Amino acid sequence: MEQEIAVTVDIVAFCNSNNKINVLLIKRKNEPFKGQWAIPGGFVDEDEDLEDAAKREFTEETGIKVKTIEQVRAFGAPGRDPRGRIISIAFLSWINCDENPLAGDDAAEAKWFTLDQLPDLAFDHAEIINAAEIYL
Repeated sequence: MEQEIAVTVDIVAFCNSNNKINVLLIKRKNEPFKGQWAIPGGFVDEDEDLEDAAKREFTEETGIKVKTIEQVRAFGAPGRDPRGRIISIAFLSWINCDENPLAGDDAAEAKWFTLDQLPDLAFDHAEIINAAEIYL
């Protein structure tokens, strides 16, 4: 039995502003979950390194270039994405809160949210942020 599996990457970007931890989210421009907030990320190209893909997607969707990222873990529960069997490798990065995000590519909006006031998130992105929080 042949199974189609796709790989995505996401970056949970944290910053510390006035002793509050913030996370950068994008509002999805396209389905699935159009109009919902999500972690910046996307599909890995066939000949692309995971870290390079994560940095590329982050820059495309937020206008911000990240230098260093650290892998959090993989997320692969069946049904986590309505488009099919998709495994996501999550990374985290600390960036400056003064970075002003500029939505691009398939992001309609990009903005900072404090961790204690997150909106409802697409996919399993609340779980991904929770996993990244252990590094705080």
